[in-house]
Amino acid sequence: MFKCGIAYPRCKWILPLLLLCAIIFDIIALAGNGWVETESGREHASLWRKCTTNTNSNTDTCDISIMDYAWGKATAALLIIGFIILIICFLISFVGLCVPNIGLLRVIGGLLFLAVILQVIALIIYPVRFTEELATSADKYMYSWTYGFGWGSTIVMFGCAIFFCCLPRYEDELLGNVKTKYFYTSG
Repeated sequence: MFKCGIAYPRCKWILPLLLLCAIIFDIIALAGNGWVETESGREHASLWRKCTTNTNSNTDTCDISIMDYAWGKATAALLIIGFIILIICFLISFVGLCVPNIGLLRVIGGLLFLAVILQVIALIIYPVRFTEELATSADKYMYSWTYGFGWGSTIVMFGCAIFFCCLPRYEDELLGNVKTKYFYTSG
């Protein structure tokens, strides 16, 4: 009657898809302009520069480069290094899941943990140093959607790292040596 099971050979492809989502989130975070905004909308900043909006002509003037500060360079470098590690893990995941090489899965998990650590450090450095050195307006600064995509990518990478480290425990299921386990069987 009702049979619901986990087929590991089919479900294992979810992890590379999640890594692809993390790559897309990281691209949005690196390229986006909305890391920080004021409540009034007069100022906004990205990972690369800080801009002010002229309310009369509705134009942006971006006169402050965040790359002039050491913490800005460190934040960008950590995020880019984490992004490169993520792309490497994405490519290696195909090899690790196509070819029955279970040892490679823990390497991917370890590399993802390294990328998570780098990105968490970058995502903590940016708001602390930004509010100390560049927050000039009396308005309240809000961290916006692009900054949130950076955290979203980091969270997805952390979850994938846990799964890649746990997958070798299910080696027989991944290789198809075990019959599918059913949650419910009807007699």
